[in-house]
Amino acid sequence: MVVSVLLASAGCYHGPESVLQRMSEAQRLARNVYLYFTQGADATNLAVMADTDATSAAFARDASQKMDVVQNDAKALRPILADLMFSNELHLLDQFDKHFGNYRALDRKILDLSIENTNLKAQRLSIGPAQELVERFRGALEQVASGAPANDSWHIRALAATALAAVREIEVLEASHIVEPDDGAMTRLEKRMSNAGDTARNALRALATLVPPAVSPQVLAAESALNKFLELHIQIIALSRRNSDVRSLALSLGELRNLHGQCEDDLRALADAIDKRGFKATR
Repeated sequence: MVVSVLLASAGCYHGPESVLQRMSEAQRLARNVYLYFTQGADATNLAVMADTDATSAAFARDASQKMDVVQNDAKALRPILADLMFSNELHLLDQFDKHFGNYRALDRKILDLSIENTNLKAQRLSIGPAQELVERFRGALEQVASGAPANDSWHIRALAATALAAVREIEVLEASHIVEPDDGAMTRLEKRMSNAGDTARNALRALATLVPPAVSPQVLAAESALNKFLELHIQIIALSRRNSDVRSLALSLGELRNLHGQCEDDLRALADAIDKRGFKATR
């Protein structure tokens, strides 16, 4: 009875051993596709969340390799299902291939973005070298204020405070810019930071006209620190504008998650359908 059922399901042109082997291989490949798809999706999530370029790249390679296995095993499954004349299962595989094609294209885009780590790099520059330059700027301004002549002390101290406050404002707005996903909001932040930079420069120019020659080197030191800070600030904003971390996370939590669910549903239905064929054939 087992043989007759298997022969009927396979179109009566394969021997029972061949049909059993094909059925077993179809089950193995269907399970393999599901397993590697799940592992590849996990690797993509890890690539997005990684905090170094090397780690992101390693997880991205792993994700890509596992999705290659998914693609190859799904391709190998198709002729087996055709030989077994499993039309419903072929339809389910067609459905998966369509969803997987969309998933794979978006997955590659996300992995490329995750490797860049531009937001993370911008943040490290902001809280590292940029902050050090701000401290140099602050120290130079304190020396300017302490060396101010009594008659202009209040004016010099006020200008020094204005310059430092403007740079501190850039620091705060820069941090907001790095995590901001909206282009319009970033543009508005950039305008405010540009205005703050102009304020700091204007305050230094005014200071240079008020301080005695003995304090001029400290004003020049403050100006040097400010210029280096603003040059680094341009690099930070360029990295932040790329927004690779923010974009990859948003895509992975949004569109990719929906596609992942569609692919998983397809693979579960496919594996269940093949398993039911095998169960019926061996009763």
